[in-house]
Amino acid sequence: MQSTKSRRKVAPSTATNTAATENGGADSADKLDQLLLSSAICNNEDIGPFIRKAFTSGKPETLLHHLRHFSRSKESEIEEVCKAHYQDFILAVDDLKSLLSDVESLKSALFSSNSKLQLVAGPLLDSLDSFLESRTVLQNVTIALRSIATCVRLIEICSRSNFHLSRNNFYMSLKCLDSIETEFLDKTPSSTLRRMLEKKIPEIRAHIERQVSKEFGDWLVEIRVVSRNLGQLAIGQASAARQREEDLRMKQREAEEQSRLSLRDCVYALQDEEDEDDNGNDQNDAVGLSNGSDGHSGGFDLTPLYRAYHINQTLGLEDRFKQYYFENRKLQLTSDFQVSSMTPFLESHQTFFAQIAGFFIVEDRVLRTSGDLISKMEVENLWETAMSKMCGVLEDQFSRMQTANHLLLIKDYVSLLGVTLRRYGYPVDALLDVLSKHRDKYHELLLSDCRKQIAEALAADKFEQMLMKKEYEYSMNVLSFQLQISDIIPAFPYVAPFSCTVPDCCRIVRSFVEDSVSFMSHGGQLDFYDVVKKYLDRLLSEVLDEALLKLINTAVHGVSQAMQMAANMAVMERACDFFFRHAAQLSGIPLRMAERGRRQFPLSKARDAAEDMLSGLLKAKVDGFMTLIENVNWMADEPPQSGNEYVNEVMIYLETLVSTAQQILPAPVLKRVLQDVLSHISEKIVGALHGDLVKKFNVNAIIGIDVDVRLLESFADNQAPIFSDGDASQLKMALAESRQLINLLLSNHPDNYLNPVIRERSYNTLDHKKVVTISEKLRDPSDRLFGTFGTRGAKQNPKKKSLDVLIKRLRDAS
Repeated sequence: MQSTKSRRKVAPSTATNTAATENGGADSADKLDQLLLSSAICNNEDIGPFIRKAFTSGKPETLLHHLRHFSRSKESEIEEVCKAHYQDFILAVDDLKSLLSDVESLKSALFSSNSKLQLVAGPLLDSLDSFLESRTVLQNVTIALRSIATCVRLIEICSRSNFHLSRNNFYMSLKCLDSIETEFLDKTPSSTLRRMLEKKIPEIRAHIERQVSKEFGDWLVEIRVVSRNLGQLAIGQASAARQREEDLRMKQREAEEQSRLSLRDCVYALQDEEDEDDNGNDQNDAVGLSNGSDGHSGGFDLTPLYRAYHINQTLGLEDRFKQYYFENRKLQLTSDFQVSSMTPFLESHQTFFAQIAGFFIVEDRVLRTSGDLISKMEVENLWETAMSKMCGVLEDQFSRMQTANHLLLIKDYVSLLGVTLRRYGYPVDALLDVLSKHRDKYHELLLSDCRKQIAEALAADKFEQMLMKKEYEYSMNVLSFQLQISDIIPAFPYVAPFSCTVPDCCRIVRSFVEDSVSFMSHGGQLDFYDVVKKYLDRLLSEVLDEALLKLINTAVHGVSQAMQMAANMAVMERACDFFFRHAAQLSGIPLRMAERGRRQFPLSKARDAAEDMLSGLLKAKVDGFMTLIENVNWMADEPPQSGNEYVNEVMIYLETLVSTAQQILPAPVLKRVLQDVLSHISEKIVGALHGDLVKKFNVNAIIGIDVDVRLLESFADNQAPIFSDGDASQLKMALAESRQLINLLLSNHPDNYLNPVIRERSYNTLDHKKVVTISEKLRDPSDRLFGTFGTRGAKQNPKKKSLDVLIKRLRDAS
């Protein structure tokens, strides 16, 4: 091969120097410019500055001259280079001619080899073409089979999606659509099929969304009715549980009462199996209602909601569905708050509160079982709204109500609502606060109702002892209020010592206690006995006591009526003890604590008025007999042996009175009345001696009065079988003033009255002014013959002398 010679480089400086030598006659500036231009061209630099400079100075000819000079210098150089390489070029041409001959021989060899190759490779190429064609067909068939298999699988999935869609199994249908989109849509060989899928898949999803929305809408309509029934069921279970608790407490109270009465053999009791089964079933029902995990437990079905939520999650519309669900439920709750003005709230309150209770029971289940469909915060916000609205409704309705029973019915149902919803974790304190706030109004209305009932009961009283023909009547009117004196059942027919007013008033008061306890219980306040006791005190002292007092002052006109009224008050005293015990039992307070805090008899005004009325009427009767004291011979020659006429009449009346009164009046009441009457008789005797009726009297008359007082004292002593010895002594003490006066007048030393010790021991009830006046009227037998002063020489009676000393000393003291 031809060798390559290195090419010689021409330095720019040489050409420049040559040009400068040839043009040595130019001036130095032109030479410098020419030198710089040559250097720039040789170094492949930009000659733009030189061109601008030439045109700027107005000498382009100089620049053109320099360029021509540079061109001429290079031509000579090229010529020298060509001369230097000419020999090499000749040698290269010779080499090329030698190479041409070799190429010709190579061409003939290649043609020969090609001919042989064509001869041998022809059949092989034909076979190769057949092979390639067959392979292409195979590939096409394989692709076709794969496409068919893909289409078959696609059609199967489409058919499965249609099948699920026809069965309303939307989730599986959507899963099939997702599988089509992810696995087959881009790989579908048929463009027609692909376009069809691209069109139908969104339509199917939209259809599923519409169907699910329709089902969910139907569920929203249905759940309102279900919520109301569910709320009623839950509140009913709470009511049943409360009733069981009340029954259990009743049994405990009976056991405590029996234990208190020392009936030890009746304290313990076994619970019936049926009761246990019933309680178990009720508890299971309550557990099923509150803790059911499936969609149908507890009486309501959340499957449509779960399904709609799941489908929307699959469709990627989870957030929108959450918002849609919350807004619709909020609208439903708002519509539940509407209170119809056409229907009284008393008739609609159960539906109103049951609807709200069912709503939040459903929401509690949704919160616990549906995942993230609704948050706890959203449920709490709904509950706060509902609580505010319910409190407002209760405030408004309670402010309008004027019937205690209506308010109690609503309060009971609201308290059951609170118990029901507290089991699901909802705070109900605000609701209970509203109930407590209207406690005073309820009791005022209850007092007003009881005032009317008591007035009606008292107006119907005929002041006759109550006749009971059957044992159930005795149990209903006596035993139920613990009015019996003895535990022995009397024989029937039984005439009670009280009139029909007593059990009627007892029933009214007992109903008041039970209604008060019912309102106060289950209201968030555990210890409410003091409140019940306060209002019970008001009922007894302000309502019943005043009504009885009014009845006594306006309707009692005879002794029998006054006696019946006094007997009624004695029985009412036992009844009041029962009322406070009953209130304590219902309030869950031990009886010993209630008895420890017992106050005085709340009907004391009416009791005192009844006894005063009876005493006043008896005194009036006695006064009629005491007018016979005018017939007493105050200057008798001999004392009467059997008492004066007036005292005999009084004794007959008192004995008749006692024989009648002891059948109806309790011994303490009868004792107080007799004591008051005897004290009045004693005052009348002393008053007669002190008054203007008696101008003077002698010792025989005083001895007769002494016999009268002894008869009265004997009457008091004879009452010992009815009263205790102490009470009989107190009766006798009612005659103390007349007895002490008689003793003083009959005493041989009346001046002993001046001795403070003797006076305090024996004459403590006497008024010294009355003693002076009465003593001045006493005449000695000698006064009839000699006048008041007697003769100076006569011997004065020592008793008279002592009496004169007494009179003089008492006058000086006054």
